[in-house]
Parts: sequence; C-alpha cells; structure tokens
Amino acid sequence: MDTKWKSRTKMFVWVLLLTFGISGIVSIFENGHWYVNKDYFHTQDFNVTLEEFIEYIGTADINHPSEEELKDNIKVTKEDIEEHRTRYGTLSEQVTNLKDQYEPKIEDARSAGNEDVVKLYEQQRDEKIKDIVENFKSDEYVKAKVMKEKEKQIDKFIDARERYLAGYDPNLLGFQYYLEDVKTGEVFTNVNNANSPEDLQDQSNLFTRKYSSSSENGSLQLNGHYSFLDYTQDEYFAQKPKLLQGIITLPAAASKGNWLQKQNDDYKSRQMFFFATSIGSLVVLCLAFLWARRLHPIQVIAASEKRNLYKRIPIDIRLGVLLISILLMLMALVMNAQNYDNLSFSVLYSDGLFEFLITVLMVGITLIQGIWIYPEIGNKALYRESFLVKMSRWFYRLGSDAFYNRSVGFQILLLLIVIFLSGFGAGVVVIYPEVFIIYFFLFIIFTVPVLIYLFKRIGFLNRIIQHSKELAAGQLEQDLPHKGKSALAMLAGNLNLLKHGVKTSKKEEAKSERLKNELITNVSHDLRTPLTSIITYTELLKSPGLAKEDHDSYLEIIDRKSKRLKILIDDLFEASKMASGKIELAKQKVDIVQLLQQAMAEYNEMIKESSLTFRLATPNSPIFTYVDGQKMWRVFDNLIGNVLKYSHENTRVYISVAYENHKVKISFKNVSEYELGGNIEELFERFKRGDTSRHTDGSGLGLAIAKSIVDLHEGSMDIDVDGDLFKVTIELDAMER
Repeated sequence: MDTKWKSRTKMFVWVLLLTFGISGIVSIFENGHWYVNKDYFHTQDFNVTLEEFIEYIGTADINHPSEEELKDNIKVTKEDIEEHRTRYGTLSEQVTNLKDQYEPKIEDARSAGNEDVVKLYEQQRDEKIKDIVENFKSDEYVKAKVMKEKEKQIDKFIDARERYLAGYDPNLLGFQYYLEDVKTGEVFTNVNNANSPEDLQDQSNLFTRKYSSSSENGSLQLNGHYSFLDYTQDEYFAQKPKLLQGIITLPAAASKGNWLQKQNDDYKSRQMFFFATSIGSLVVLCLAFLWARRLHPIQVIAASEKRNLYKRIPIDIRLGVLLISILLMLMALVMNAQNYDNLSFSVLYSDGLFEFLITVLMVGITLIQGIWIYPEIGNKALYRESFLVKMSRWFYRLGSDAFYNRSVGFQILLLLIVIFLSGFGAGVVVIYPEVFIIYFFLFIIFTVPVLIYLFKRIGFLNRIIQHSKELAAGQLEQDLPHKGKSALAMLAGNLNLLKHGVKTSKKEEAKSERLKNELITNVSHDLRTPLTSIITYTELLKSPGLAKEDHDSYLEIIDRKSKRLKILIDDLFEASKMASGKIELAKQKVDIVQLLQQAMAEYNEMIKESSLTFRLATPNSPIFTYVDGQKMWRVFDNLIGNVLKYSHENTRVYISVAYENHKVKISFKNVSEYELGGNIEELFERFKRGDTSRHTDGSGLGLAIAKSIVDLHEGSMDIDVDGDLFKVTIELDAMER
C-alpha cells in the first residue's frame, strides 16, 4: 500500500513538472513576440499611442484653420448656385409641388370655416413661391443663401473639432514636439523656448523619434484629413497634405508619474518575470523528460488495472471524451500561460495556483486517456458497431434528406429557431415581467411575420394537395397560381406543367386517333379503287364473244391499275421504313445544285407539256453536301412531282438554291390548285393530300417520305402557306466552300 502511494505521488509530481514546463512553452509562443522588444517604446501598443498623438497635434496645431479663415475662404461657384437652384427640380416643378403641399391644408381650413388660417397658409405659400421665383431670377440672391449654408457647415465643423480636442488630454502623455513644414518652413511646437530640434534632443528623454529625409523613419507625412468627420464632410474641410521634419520626444523629467512612464516600468518588470519563468519552465521540462527515463510513466499508466474498466466504454464515446479532454486541456494551458507574464496574478497567488492545479488535472486526465486508447485506435472492427458512428450515419441521412432542397431546409430551421426563441422569451417574461415591453416589441417585429409566413406556406401547401387531388380525378381546367422560386412554388409550377402535359398528351392522342382513322379510310379507298377496277375488268375479260378492241382496252386498264396499286404499296412500305428509322444511308460528297438539275431533267418532257412556267435560281459555283444522293434525289423527285400534280394552271413555279451560314437552303414555291385547309402540319402525315377529294393520282406519301429522308440527314423541311401560295423549304448542312 505504501509502495502504491509513493508511486502515485511520484506520478503526480511528474505530471505537475510536465504541466509547468508545457505551460511555459505555450507562454513563449503566445507572449514571446511581445517581450522581445527593447522596451515599451518599441512595442506596437506604443506606436498606436504615438499615432493618436500625431493625429491630435495635426488637428490641434498643424491643420487648425480658424473659423474666420474658413469663412473668409468660402467660394461660391456657378455649379453651387445651379445645384441650389435646381435641387428640388425646375421652376415649374417646384411651384407645382409647393401648391400641391398647401392645397389640402387650405381646403381643410376653408371647410372648417377658419379664414384666418386660410390666409396664413396662402401667405406662407405665396412667400415660398416668391422665394423660388427669385432663385431662378437672381444669381446674387442664390449666392447669399449658399453662403449661409456653407457658414453653417463651418460652424458644425468647428463644434465637432472642439469636441474631439476636448476629449484628448496631451498632458497625460507628456510628449514634446518640434516640427517644421518642409515647403513653407512653418514651425509647430508645444515647447515655448525651443528654437530647433536639438533643443529637445539634448535633454534627457525616455523616447526620441526624428523625422527627416535622411533619418530611419523618414519625413512625417500628414494627409490633412480629419478622423472625426464623415467622408463627405472630410472631403470638404480636408487641408493640403504636409511634409514635416523635426522631432517628437518624451522627456524623462516631465514624465515622472506619467502614464507612459508607468507603462514602461511595468513592461520591464513583466519582461524580466516572463524571461525568468520561461527559462525556468524549459529547465523543468528537461528535468521531467530525464526523470521519465527512470519513472517510465507510460508503462505505469498502461499497466493500470482500471484500464480494463475503461475498455468497456464504446470506443467512439472514449474518442469523444478524449477530444473534449484535449480541448479543455489546451484551454487550461492557454489560461495558465497568461500567469507567466502577469506579476499580479502569477502561480504564487491563490487564483493562479488554482488555475495551475486545474491545468495539471486536465493534462493528467488527457495523458491517461491517450495512453489507454492509443493501442486500439487502429482496430477498425471496434468502429463498425460503435454507437456514435451509427448515430452519426443516421443523423447524416436525416440531415441530407432535410436539406436535399437547401432553401426549404434553411427556411424550416429559421422558423424553428424563431419559434423556439419566442417560447423561451415567454418563459423569461413569466420570471421577469419587467422585460415584457422588450419581448412584446421583438414578438411583433420577428415572431408575428414568421407566423404569418408559416400559415401562408401551410395554406399554399393545402391548396397544392387539393389541386393534386383534382388533377388525379381528371379535373384539368384551372391552373394553380404561384410566384417566386420557393420549393412550394416550384412544386405548384411542376403540377401545372404536368397538367398541361396531360392536356397535350390527350390532344395528341385524339389527333393520333383521328389520323389513324383517316389513314385507314384513305388507305382503304386508295387501295380498293384500283383493286375494284382490276376485279371488274377481269370479269369482263371472261365474257364470251368479247371483241378484240374491248379485250385490248380492258387489258390496258388492268395493267394501268395494277401499276397504280404497286406504286401505292411500294410507297406505303417505304414510308413505314422511313418512320421506323431502320433505313441505312450511303452518304457521300454530292453537288446539291447538280443533283437538283438532274431531277429537273427527269421531268423535262412533263414540264414542257404542262402549262406551268418554271424559274430555277442556282448559284454559279457548286454547293457540296454530305448526303445519300439517291435518297435526296427521291426528295426532289417527290417535290417536283407534287408541283406538277397540284399547281394551278398557267402559273409560275420558283425553285432556288442558296448558301447561307454554312447551310444550303432549297425552296420550292408554287400556286396550289386546291384549298389546303387550316392545319398545314398534317400535310406531312401519311396519305394526306392537298386534294382532299382524292381525284389525283398521288399516294399522299410524297411529303411524308421526303420529310423522313431530310430528318435522317439531320436537316429540316418546313411548309409555309400564304393564301394559295405553297412553299417548301429544305435546309441541310453544307460542306466548307
């Protein structure tokens, strides 16, 4: 038992020495920069005091124009006159505004039957109008008013300067100065019998600073600004910058009992104490390390029986407690380090001793925890099932979900904080009724707007829920009103978009159903007509005694209708392949102008036989594109064929090719024989014709096939109709010319 007690005593003494040494190291890092100066007059604190003194003498002596000087130097410029004259607008605007100000007052007084007040208001109004009119008539009149304004500004400046000077007592500091303006030679000093800087330098001084171009500090520069004025006033009253040379001293004789002298004496005492304690702490720290080689504190702590009890605590909790312990130890070391340079609060006094013992305790606790937990830090298995890790993951997921939309998360958090503080404040009011007025004011300013906002958001959310129910029930008539960029506004907007999407989908579905029915009808009609003819004339061929001429005529009709039927079936299959996108393109470099001319040549005989006049406009140079020439020829073939079938007789057809912005544009314009109807886009649908009566030989697939081919080439094909004028525009990517 006695051995354990001695061992514990040795460990306590060792931790005490270690703490003393570490506190000294912390003190050196924290306070060492302050005590490396020669004396107090070389510290930053003293430089700040000196700068304040220079600012004071700059205001009190060097840049100290009198009230008479300032008022004598007042200048009124044309700009000043014009600014005062038009400060409240033009003459008519000022007169109108003044009348508008007095008119309600006059009417109220007249309604009350108080004619004396009416006359008084009218007299005031007329005098002010007269003053405004005079402003615009006479510059001298305005100048006198501007002079008075500037004199008032000077009076305010003088008052502010006097208040600043009254709040500063240079006698408490005891500085003496002898400064001379480099340019003018004007001398500024607070020593009556001083004739040169040497008169101040020759005396016994605690501090001396010279200012000259050859000195270490250079010349003293004063910018002429006043710190006690705001920016606009300072710009108006600022003096010209001055460059001064001379000397500022702190006489030893005049400084006895002075505040700066006390600061210097205190600095020297604290400096000696700091160096003594710092050296002592380093020595003690070395002794602690030497003693540790014999005492083996780490092994002693690691072999403690209490470590088994410590291991029962989950490792994450142990780590958390260790981190808190380290933080408290660092705080204790920093607080204790302050005692190493404070004579009135050192470790020799009760308060300092108490802080030192607390620091010893925190160092010991932290050291024990660190030694016990160190071997287990790398054991990953201990962390997988730890309580805090699981909790942290749960809280992370919770926070991630809550702040997935950051604006919503922060708004709710802010609302909760305000409501919590309001409830807390209500509890404070119950305990301290005298703070009710403050709480009521804060409640009105903060809590009431927050509650109103909260109820508005809840109401908006309820409207969104109700609107979603209506949307689910198929009621798509009314949009949900919303504004702003909040999460609820975005939700409302998305619901509106969803509703419009459903509407559009239903319209497209209805259109698709209508087009499907039309497709079935048109296909049935177009296929049945030639098929009926074939069947009919085949039956006629079977008739006995048929004349040779009739026999040949029937065969010719059957042949023609069969070919017609084949064309319809081939076009139908081709349009289906185009729509599925399964067709392969054999792209190559093609001159689009030459390809169009070849397509025109195929229809040369039909063009000559028709009553149409073709106008072809192409550039002189070729325009190359990377396309499937055969497929693109089919596009031109279909469009030219449509022009010949559906154009009004004796009209012109315009076909042009142009190169614009790395694109080739091909346009076909003709006057249509048939009325095209309202929905031009449906001309691209299968079996749609401009001839709705379906008397022409077209299959109704020409434009659909042509558009599919252009789309496969990543181009565009558009239709424009202006009355009977029908225009098709094709745009493709052109190769560099």
